[in-house]
Amino acid sequence: MVPYQHMATYVLSQAVPDAVAEALSSYSPQLQQLLYSRSITTAAEAEAFLNPSYETQLHDPFLLHQMDEAVSRIFKAIASGERIAIYSDYDCDGIPGAVVLHDFFKAIGYENFINYIPHRHFEGFGFSSYAVEKLSDQGASLIITVDCGTSDHDAVTFAQERGIDVIITDHHEPKESLPAAVAVVNPKVGDTYPFKGLCGSGVAYKVVQALIARNQKEALFSLKPGWEKWWLDMVALATIADMVPLVGENRTLAHFGLQVLRKSRRPGLQRLLQKQRASMPHLNEDDIGFTIAPRINAASRMDTPEYAFYVLSSQDEAEAGNYVDHLEHLNNERRGVVAAMTKEINNRLLKLESIDSVIVLGNPDWRPSLVGLVANKLAETHKRPAFLWGRDGNGVYKGSCRSDGKVSVVSLMDAAPHLFVEHGGHHFSGGFGVHEDHIHTFGTEINRVFKELGNQLQFDLTQTVDASLSLDAVTSTFVREQSLLAPFGDSNPKPLYLFSKVVPREVSVFGKTKEHTKLLFDTKGVAREAICFFMLPESFAREPKAGEPLDLYAHVEQSYFMGRLQTRLRIVDIC
Repeated sequence: MVPYQHMATYVLSQAVPDAVAEALSSYSPQLQQLLYSRSITTAAEAEAFLNPSYETQLHDPFLLHQMDEAVSRIFKAIASGERIAIYSDYDCDGIPGAVVLHDFFKAIGYENFINYIPHRHFEGFGFSSYAVEKLSDQGASLIITVDCGTSDHDAVTFAQERGIDVIITDHHEPKESLPAAVAVVNPKVGDTYPFKGLCGSGVAYKVVQALIARNQKEALFSLKPGWEKWWLDMVALATIADMVPLVGENRTLAHFGLQVLRKSRRPGLQRLLQKQRASMPHLNEDDIGFTIAPRINAASRMDTPEYAFYVLSSQDEAEAGNYVDHLEHLNNERRGVVAAMTKEINNRLLKLESIDSVIVLGNPDWRPSLVGLVANKLAETHKRPAFLWGRDGNGVYKGSCRSDGKVSVVSLMDAAPHLFVEHGGHHFSGGFGVHEDHIHTFGTEINRVFKELGNQLQFDLTQTVDASLSLDAVTSTFVREQSLLAPFGDSNPKPLYLFSKVVPREVSVFGKTKEHTKLLFDTKGVAREAICFFMLPESFAREPKAGEPLDLYAHVEQSYFMGRLQTRLRIVDIC
């Protein structure tokens, strides 16, 4: 989440040049503008973007680094009946990828495999020697990682010493050298794969695609090419949740994956969406981002990630329902813990004579997996960067930081490397581990560096406005044409519009705690309501008032809730 988008500089997209308009003449002026804003200037590019093709837009999986070696080793394991361990990360990329491989082995009737997901609090991220030892004790002779392993040299070497082969499937950036695995299947390794942006689940899916293709010669099982499409629902879930670029091959995978997701046979997903009153036939990227993914991630934040895995993989309705109920309990517990942490922090801040330029707070009892959720709200409320830390199950001090929308937190951390065991991120958010020797002076040091660097830490957030519109222009046809560009996400953002000098008929707040803003308009268009969650009217650059004209920056969206379709504006800024 990007806090303080109202601090952005807004730039209206350039009008479509005549030559591009001629090339895109088969589309409406509105669609031409949206395509041009996404650097699509030819009829061929527009056709490929608006009408993805599974057959022609997915790349040959054997172009991935060492895919041949990976497939050969897996076929050898299947043929000889070896115990295979699927080792996946604990988030909403690793878990769906683990489900893809789980479902593949189930579909070919191969039962001698196990799934292993590390405990976030006690084991942390990545492929570990601790897990290798446990899997060795369970008789595994081949480990396939999902969404991790590219940098885990020690664990791979330890596996070799235990007589276990490792196949790494991952999408994280490689370092100078690769682990001594049988294969490292990663689109960012080497230069043979045309698309670098796959998520971890996407790479796991390409492995399955390659296995089924190679089986045409090997004939070890009965699955035919194309069967893997049933598992695209997991790929779409991970691709959207992991916020990888929704262009190229990812757009194709997400497009068709959403189609499968809307018809999913998975009883756990069906039950989860029923409980949230979400419309399965109308699922979109927002349902993944705000309904499914938070609950999948809640499992590892609060308890063991296996609960999320079983929600997605179980085929028994009663069993899946029980896992969904537990997942919902964990998500509610997460909300309660976050609320208690927020209350504790607010009480601590109230006792201070003044709040530092950078808020730095911690508590050894806080879970590092939850502090980022609180830091985001803290930065938003107090309009300054926030760094929060807790202590994990191994006694290591870890935390998360969030920007106020103006200060780059990763630049701030880069300027004080002596404080950190590790750190990383981008302008808006990051994660870190603090040296135990510095934990008591951490806040003082961060604020000292902040004051020394001053404006050097600032960055300019520029947002492109796709078009300037009237409210009356938001018709059913307009909404339908915009939907052709979905799913939206990184590198294909929701179209942003400027509604200039519009006059709200009513301004109100809503929700149980009255913390959301709503504007009502009189218009001939289909969007008569504009909303913004977790922002009060006075929080915007200009406070909206009934009867007074304002400039509104907003997305146009459709919401399906409790069987009712509503078209509305989602407010980004009011000026």
